[in-house]
Amino acid sequence: MRFLALAAVAFVPAAPAPAADLEARIAPLAKAHKGKVAVAVKHLKTGGSFYLNADAPMPTASLIKLPVMVEAYWQANEDKVKLDTKLTLAKDDKVPGSGVLTSHFSDGATFPLKDAVRLMIVFSDNTATNMVLDQIGIRATNERMAGLGLKNTKINAKVFRGGTTSIDPAATKKYGLGSTTAREMVELLALLDAEKVVSSEACKEMLGHLKACDDKEKMTRLLPPDTVVAHKTGSVSASRTDAGIIYLKSGPVAVCALTDENDDKRWVPDNAAQVLIGRVAKEVYDHFAEREKK
Repeated sequence: MRFLALAAVAFVPAAPAPAADLEARIAPLAKAHKGKVAVAVKHLKTGGSFYLNADAPMPTASLIKLPVMVEAYWQANEDKVKLDTKLTLAKDDKVPGSGVLTSHFSDGATFPLKDAVRLMIVFSDNTATNMVLDQIGIRATNERMAGLGLKNTKINAKVFRGGTTSIDPAATKKYGLGSTTAREMVELLALLDAEKVVSSEACKEMLGHLKACDDKEKMTRLLPPDTVVAHKTGSVSASRTDAGIIYLKSGPVAVCALTDENDDKRWVPDNAAQVLIGRVAKEVYDHFAEREKK
């Protein structure tokens, strides 16, 4: 049964433009996609927003590393961890998939926790992610997100270690690494933009990491090359995700697009879900850019 339904489309009209225009731009793209789609858009200056299936819990893939980063900085602010703590890369730490540590760093390499966090976000490094989780714990991120009202945003285990480290085997089986909703990711981004998590300095640093994200195959693929975007992506065979802030003249716009059960499971740049996410971001960009001209 097709996941999308008109009843799942919600929008909140607000300046500078009717949400109906975003619905007209984005809903047909989602409807045509062969897979589940959830989208949330919120202009962080005006409050104008659009939501499509935005409260449905969906797999995050590596997008869950964004909340893990927030928790790492929060624990540093609480003196539970130190971002300058030296970590040592062991052979047993190395896991496959995205990143640079497993393929390019020697056993015994050392670097501060802050660098591991940056590798986790910029290169979506799986080994770095697990090293961060070793410092902050797995449950802590979920507890922090619940405290922020983001109760569906959860990490279930270490990356590629679900069989031995899962704190919720049922959730691991259903969602994989983690889960969230499109609305919750947009709300977390809004808190970062408003510097309402951890501290002003920490928010600036975290947004700096997100602006350096090296994945150009999703949200940024169709945007003008000079567009500044702070975002984190995720990819597994059946799910492609991206959430970030697009910086426009009228102000920052938070966007999250989640996909799951995709027919197209190819690991190629023009994977249908990745193209969809790019098209959603471009429609958001065009929508607000056109309003700026009026």
